[in-house]
Amino acid sequence: MRQADKLEQLRTALEEYAAGHGPSLFDYEAEEAKAAVRKRALGLLDQRARSRHELTQRLLQAEFPADVVDSVVDDLAEVGLINDQLFAFEWVRQRHARRGKSTRVLEQELSDKGVDPATRTEALAQIDSEDEAAMARTLAAKKARSVKHAPADRAERDKTLRRIVGVLARRGFPQGMSLNIAREALEHRIAELED
Repeated sequence: MRQADKLEQLRTALEEYAAGHGPSLFDYEAEEAKAAVRKRALGLLDQRARSRHELTQRLLQAEFPADVVDSVVDDLAEVGLINDQLFAFEWVRQRHARRGKSTRVLEQELSDKGVDPATRTEALAQIDSEDEAAMARTLAAKKARSVKHAPADRAERDKTLRRIVGVLARRGFPQGMSLNIAREALEHRIAELED
């Protein structure tokens, strides 16, 4: 086929398309439906990273059609704006470092966000038992510093110890480890106060 014939064929196709007689190259209705969902999704992602499941649930709660939500979420995953593996890794890193969360709590949080077990395990592997114990010691020492005078009796000492253990328990650290670390922190603080 000659160049002139190709140009004429293309010109004819464009004229037919412009007149509304040619094949549709762009589905305006589908894109309009996706635009509102995409805008909401990008707004949610602008606030913070989200797992695929979490974003899908938030969009469905906003009463967008499920097929449109799935399509938009697929599009966002394809361009890398949703990535459960990166999300899980960052969630664990930040929540452990900034909030002192234990691996047990982080595992539950990721599960609640719909992250699959293999991805959760991989993300949690960045925290070993020494890191977790060090975080628990830091939190216990911080709470122990709030003690302003040495406990006068056993009852007051137990009450103070329970408060320190409570800080660790709320962050999901194991009971035995929490109790041992809390005792160490309280004994250290009492020794500081008695000097």
